Amino acid sequence: MKKKTIATLQKLKHEGQKITALTAYDASFAKLFDTAGVDLILIGDSLGMVLQGSDDTLGVTVDDIAYHTRSVSRGVAHTMVIADMPFMSYATPEQTYANAAKLMAAGASMVKLEGGEWLVETIRGLVERGVPVCGHIGLTPQSVHVFGGFKVQGRQQEKADQLVASAKALQQAGAQLLVIECVPTSVGKRIAEAVDIPVIGIGAGVHCDGQILVMHDMLGVSANYMPKFSKNYLAETGDIHKAVEQFICEVHEKKFPDAGHSFE
Repeated sequence: MKKKTIATLQKLKHEGQKITALTAYDASFAKLFDTAGVDLILIGDSLGMVLQGSDDTLGVTVDDIAYHTRSVSRGVAHTMVIADMPFMSYATPEQTYANAAKLMAAGASMVKLEGGEWLVETIRGLVERGVPVCGHIGLTPQSVHVFGGFKVQGRQQEKADQLVASAKALQQAGAQLLVIECVPTSVGKRIAEAVDIPVIGIGAGVHCDGQILVMHDMLGVSANYMPKFSKNYLAETGDIHKAVEQFICEVHEKKFPDAGHSFE
């Protein structure tokens, strides 16, 4: 099996096959997910909550992400690896380029940034410099204090339209992948159909091109709370390997997320 790339994910979208993604933070779980056939691993700033025990992701540093990216990249042979750019690590162009270079050197094949149309020039600059970009819209956890908490986004027509416009703008700027979080199922469907790049949902409904979960949520061992959109696969299977296999199977068969793990 060849190393999976953005071209692999684009092919899956265009063929109507679902993409599977999980977060990971170490080589052992990365190898497990890689062997099981997960398409994409994200070293998420979610580590601030599930590994470090914080209430949000804001305290995570670029060095934290780089450390875990090196660990994950050593555990994979086939799965594509994406690294989160943490809070305020892409506030200026110079800062963005230096931090993205550090994460790519640590083993990432792409970096992920949270935000809408204000990121257009940043994304364009990264792509021009050879750094592939994944966008992240909807509920963007780094903006939790702006939102007033972890709340579903895009329920009003105007907000939904803004999200669709943002998705198109990020694609136009050069983003090759998009994560959408905590939006109504209908909005997730609109966005997936509005852009040509693969759209990975987390609490965004079954119509996205793929699904991602935080591994600690998927295994029911998160230090904080279990989001509505997540599912404890370990509780259903009693075995970590089987839990990952069931997650992959349910995403492929469009059984996850169901209505109970989505928003209307």
